Amino acid sequence: MNKSTLIFGIDISKDNFDVYGKALGHKRYANNAKGIKTFVKALPDQAHCVMEVTGCYHHRLALFLQERSIALSIVNPVVIKRYIQMRLKRVKTDKSDALMIYGYGCDQPLELWQPDPVYVERGRELLSLVQMYLKQSTALKNKLHALESRGQCKGKAIFSIKRQLRTLKKECLLLEQEIEHLIKDNEPSLFARLKTIPGIGKKTAILLMLNTGNFEGFANYKQVSSFLGLAPNERSSGSSIRGKSRISKTGDGLVRNHLFMCSFTACIHNPQCKALFDRIVAKGKSKKLALIAVCNKLIKQAYAIAKSGLPYDPNYARN
Repeated sequence: MNKSTLIFGIDISKDNFDVYGKALGHKRYANNAKGIKTFVKALPDQAHCVMEVTGCYHHRLALFLQERSIALSIVNPVVIKRYIQMRLKRVKTDKSDALMIYGYGCDQPLELWQPDPVYVERGRELLSLVQMYLKQSTALKNKLHALESRGQCKGKAIFSIKRQLRTLKKECLLLEQEIEHLIKDNEPSLFARLKTIPGIGKKTAILLMLNTGNFEGFANYKQVSSFLGLAPNERSSGSSIRGKSRISKTGDGLVRNHLFMCSFTACIHNPQCKALFDRIVAKGKSKKLALIAVCNKLIKQAYAIAKSGLPYDPNYARN
C-alpha cells in the first residue's frame, strides 16, 4: 500500500453508514443516493475505503465507489470480529465499529474488491428466491400433513394449500430455468465441463458456479473448501484437548447438501473418488468422514477443471 494512501473505515447499516478516517474524523451519512454522493465528494485523493460484508446493504455504496475507480476492500465480518476481540474492545457502536474497521485497514494487507459479473449477481438473487419458495413449500406440506393426519381430506384449507403448492412448484421451475439460461448464455463452456465430472449434475454445477463466482478469486481448491464450509477444523492442544475434527459449515448449506448427495454417486462412478472412499474406509474411518473427503475431492476436481479449461479425465493420475 502506498504511504500516501488514506484509509477510511465504513460501518454500514440499513439506513446509515458511519465513516472514520484521519482526513474526515467520524462522519455519518444516509445510506441512500444523496448520502453516498455527499460522502464521495468529501473523499480526498488516494482514499482507500474498507468495509465489511453486510447482507445487501453495502452493495449500492460498493458499486458507486467501484464505478468511480475509488480503491475499495470488502472484508469478511468474521475477520473484523476477530480483530475487535484481539483488541479487547467491549464497546460496540456504529462509530466504534467504523474506527475498528479503519484500524484493520491500517494494520493489515488489503485486497482490492472487484464486483462479480452482473449475471452471477442476478443468478444469486433468483437462487435465493427459489430457496425461499422451497422453505414455504416445506411449511405448507407440513401443514397439509397435519390436517390430513386429523382426517381432514377436503375443505377450503386443503384446497388452498394444494393450490399454493402447485403455484410455488411452477414458480421454482420457471426460476430454475431462468438461472440455467443465464449460465448457458454467459459461461456455457465451464458449465458443460463441470457436468463431465461423474457425480456432479446440472444443479450442483450451477450452485458451484454461482457461489464461487466461477472459482475466480481463489488461489487453490482448499480455499474453495473453506469458503463452502467443508474444510475440517481440528481441535487439539497439548495432552488435554483432543476434540473431534468437524467441518466448519460456513457458507451456503445448500451447496454442501448437494455435494454430499453427489458424493454417493461419485463413490460408484468417479474412479478417483471411489479410490479415496475405499482407502479411508479401509483404515477404519467412518463412511461419513469418507463421504466428506469425497466432497472435497469433487471440489478439487471442479477447481482444476475451471482453471485448466479441460473436461474431466477419468484416466488422470490419482494423487
